[in-house]
Amino acid sequence: MSYQVLARKYRPATFSEVVGQEHILQALENSIKHNKLHQAYMFSGTRGVGKTTIARVFAKCLNCLEGDNPQPEPCNACTACEEIKAGRHIEFLEVDAASRTGVDDMRELLESVQYKPANARYKIYLIDEVHMLSKSSFNALLKTLEEPPPHVMFLMATTEVEKVPKTVLSRCLQLNLKIIPETQIRDHIQSLLELENIQFDEESLALIAASAQGSIRDGLTLLDQAIAHGNGALNSDQVKALLGTIDQSYIIELIKHVAASDGDGAYVALNKITELNVEYEQVLKIIISVFHNISLHQQLQNSEDASIRLLAESIDPQVIQLHYEIALNALSKFHIHPHPKQALELCILRMLAFQPLSDGAAPKIEKKNSKIAEDPAIAQQNTVAAEKTIKEEIQSKETPVEVQTIEEAVTEESSIPSELDMQSWNSIFNELNLSMFVSQVFSEFEFVSFADNTLTLKKSDELINPTEGLKTEFLEAISTQLGQKISLIIESGEVIASPAAIEIENAQNQLNQDRDALLENAAVKDILDSFGGKIIDESIKKVSQ
Repeated sequence: MSYQVLARKYRPATFSEVVGQEHILQALENSIKHNKLHQAYMFSGTRGVGKTTIARVFAKCLNCLEGDNPQPEPCNACTACEEIKAGRHIEFLEVDAASRTGVDDMRELLESVQYKPANARYKIYLIDEVHMLSKSSFNALLKTLEEPPPHVMFLMATTEVEKVPKTVLSRCLQLNLKIIPETQIRDHIQSLLELENIQFDEESLALIAASAQGSIRDGLTLLDQAIAHGNGALNSDQVKALLGTIDQSYIIELIKHVAASDGDGAYVALNKITELNVEYEQVLKIIISVFHNISLHQQLQNSEDASIRLLAESIDPQVIQLHYEIALNALSKFHIHPHPKQALELCILRMLAFQPLSDGAAPKIEKKNSKIAEDPAIAQQNTVAAEKTIKEEIQSKETPVEVQTIEEAVTEESSIPSELDMQSWNSIFNELNLSMFVSQVFSEFEFVSFADNTLTLKKSDELINPTEGLKTEFLEAISTQLGQKISLIIESGEVIASPAAIEIENAQNQLNQDRDALLENAAVKDILDSFGGKIIDESIKKVSQ
C-alpha cells in the first residue's frame, strides 16, 4: 500500500475530530438538531483551517442514512457516508471554482438543480474557492442561490471572502473559521506522532506549530517533511535546519549586546549568526518575535522562558519598544535593499545608534543594561557612575532642530568651499574618516545646505536624532576634512537623496546595465529563447578577467 500523507490520513471524518473550530461546529450541530437549515452556507478563513473538511462532514450529516432526519454526527458506516467520503455520491457534487470559472460551467452545473435527489435527502453542491468564479458565473448563480428548491443545499468555501460579491454573501449564512492556536496545533501533532509511534522532542513540536501559522494542514505538511528529514524521527536541530531557523540563544545574545550598547559584542554575535547560513529575513523575524515576547512579559509576566524574563527585567520598556519599531521598519523595507545581509546589519546599527529620551526624566537604559553585561553586585557598585552618564545623555534630548558645534581647534587656514551642492557633499561624505556605526547612521541623512560654516542635514521623520557621541565624532571628521570648525543642524522631513539611497540607486542602475548587456548577448538570447528562461538579478555578478 502506498504511503498516504498525514493531512489526508488523519483528515477528520466527524465534527468531534475537527480541531479548533468549536464555534462553527456548535452552530451546524444546533441547526441540524432543531431542523433550521439554511439554503446556502459560506465557509471562509485562511488556508488549512478546515473549511472543505467541515463542509464534507456537514454533507454527510445531511444525507446520513442512520436515521430518518439529518444527524448531528455522521455514522460513517452507511452507503451515503462512504460514498461522500470517496467522492462518488451521485447527489454530492464537489466543484473546484478555480478550474471551472466560466459562466457555461456554472450553467451546466445548475441544470440539475430542478431534479429531486434519487437516493438522498438533499442534492448538495460544494463549491471550493468560490471567489475564483467570474462575474458572469456569480450572476448565473444568484437567482438559484436566493430561491433554491427545498431539496438543494449550497456549501461554499473561500480563502478570500472579500472577493465574493456582496449580493452572493447576503444570500448565504456566513461562517468564518478562525486560525488555530499554536497550543492546539502542537497537541494535535503530538497525538498523531504517538499514534504513528514516532519519536519526538518538545522543541520540535513547538517549532512546527509556530511555523504552521495557524494552519493545521500546513503543520501536518511540515510534519511530513520533518519526519522525512529526520529519517523517521523528530530532532530539534534537524527541524531547525529544515525550517531555516536558528537557536533563540543566538538572538538573545545579540539583543544583550545591543541593549548594553556594546557594538563590538553585537558584531561578534551577528557574525556567529551569519555563519549558520540562515536567511537574513528569517533572523530579523526571530528578533522581532523575541522583542514581542519581552514586551508581553513586561506587561503580563507570562513568559516561561528564563532568558526572556531576564531581558524583560533588565531592559527598559522604552528601549524595547524603540528597538521593536526599528526592527519592524527594517522588515517592511527588507525586500527593496539589494543586499539582505547589509539590511540586517543596518537594523542592528540603528538599534545601537538611537536611544529613547523621555521628557522630564532621564532614560533608564544605562543603569538597567548593566545587569546584562555585569554581575548584579558590580552593577550596584557602579550606580554613581551610571547616574553621571545618564545626566550627560539628558543634554542630547531630541528636538525638531538640533545644533551642535565642535569646540576643539582646527587648522587656522580654511580649505572649506563657500558653498556645497548635493553631489559634492556625497563625494566629501565618502571620504570622511568615520567609524562603521557613525558612517551607517549619517549615510541615511540628506544634504540640505551649507552656508556660514553651518551644515544642514535632513533625517527621516521615523528616525530619532543620533546620540551626542555620534554627532561629536561626525563633526570632528567633517571639520578635519574641510579644515574649519563646523556647526551642524539636523532637520526632520522626507529623505530622498541620502548617500545611502544614492549608493543603492547606483547599484541598481549598474545592475540594470549589466542585465541589458546580457540580454543583448546573442548566446544568452539563444539560451533564453530555447528554454524559456529568464535572468535572475541576484545571479548577475562581476567576474575577474
